[in-house]
Amino acid sequence: MTNIFIDGSAGTTGLRIFDRLSGRKDISLITLPEDRRKDPSARKEALNAADIAFLCLPDAAAQEAVSMVGNPDTVVIDTSTAHRTSPGWTYGFAELSGMRERIAASKRIANPGCHASGFIALVNPLIAAGILSRDAGLSCFSLTGYSGGGKSMISEYEASGNSVLLSAPRQYGLTQTHKHLKEMTAVCGLTRSPVFCPVVAPFYSGMEVTVPLFSADISGTAEDIRSVYRDAYTSGLVKYAENCDEKGFLSAAALSGRDDMQITVCGNDDRILLVARYDNLGKGASGAAIQNMNIVLGADETTGLEC
Repeated sequence: MTNIFIDGSAGTTGLRIFDRLSGRKDISLITLPEDRRKDPSARKEALNAADIAFLCLPDAAAQEAVSMVGNPDTVVIDTSTAHRTSPGWTYGFAELSGMRERIAASKRIANPGCHASGFIALVNPLIAAGILSRDAGLSCFSLTGYSGGGKSMISEYEASGNSVLLSAPRQYGLTQTHKHLKEMTAVCGLTRSPVFCPVVAPFYSGMEVTVPLFSADISGTAEDIRSVYRDAYTSGLVKYAENCDEKGFLSAAALSGRDDMQITVCGNDDRILLVARYDNLGKGASGAAIQNMNIVLGADETTGLEC
C-alpha cells in the first residue's frame, strides 16, 4: 500500500487529486483534521510519512513544504510554479522524449503549468525535429475555463449578480510576464519567450492552446509537422488527431472532465495552426500529477484517469 499525502487538499487541484485517488485500492491517503490542516508540525509529520507527497500550494508555501521533507524516500510532486525550472527537479511531462524514465527515477517532480502544457506539447517535438528553430519568434494564445483561477475566480464567476464583464472572454497576462512563460521557454529550449495571450472565458473547465505559424518560418511543411506528432505521441495522455473540428469550429470545452490531451494541425500550406485541447484541471493539473505518480509507482500511467 502506498501512502499519499496531499498538502493543500482544499484547493481546486488538491480536491481533484483527492477525488481521483480516494477510490483506489492501492492508495492509502494521509489526511489531517481541519484544525491541523495548516499546522506546520502536522504537515511536516505527514510529508515525511508519505511515500508520495503532492504539493497543491502557492509557490512560497510549496518551497516551505519541500524544506520540511527530511525523508530521503519521499517523492514530492509539486503542482505549483516554484520548481518547474529548478536544478534537481524533473519536469513532469511524461510524453516528452526520455521523460518517463526520468520521472520514474526522480524524487522531485515539478508538475507542468496548464497553459504551458499545450504550448510545450506542440512546440517541443518540432524543435527536436529541426522543423522549428530555437530562435523562432513564436506567438501563442490560450483559452481557459475559469476554474484555472482557483477558488476565488470560481466564486467570482459563479456569484449571482456578477459583473457583466465576466460574461465575455477576458484576456490577461497583458504585461507579457505570465508565470508560465519561463517553463514554456526553458523546456522547449527557445532563446526567447513567445508572445503569449491567455484568455479566460465564462465556462468552468477546458483549454485550447494555439500556436500559429507561417510556412516561411519552418523547415518543412504542415504534413511534416503531422508526421512528427504521429511519431511523438504514440502512448500516454497526449494523442494526435487528424481531423477533430466540429463543423468548422474547435471548442475549448471538448475535453472538459478528461485527463488526456488532443493535438491537431489546422490551416493551410501557408498559414498553419497548431492546436492542443485538454482540461485545465486534467492534463493541465491534477491528471498530469496522478500520471506522474503512476509512473513513479510503476503502474499503468492512465490508472484512475479519464481518457
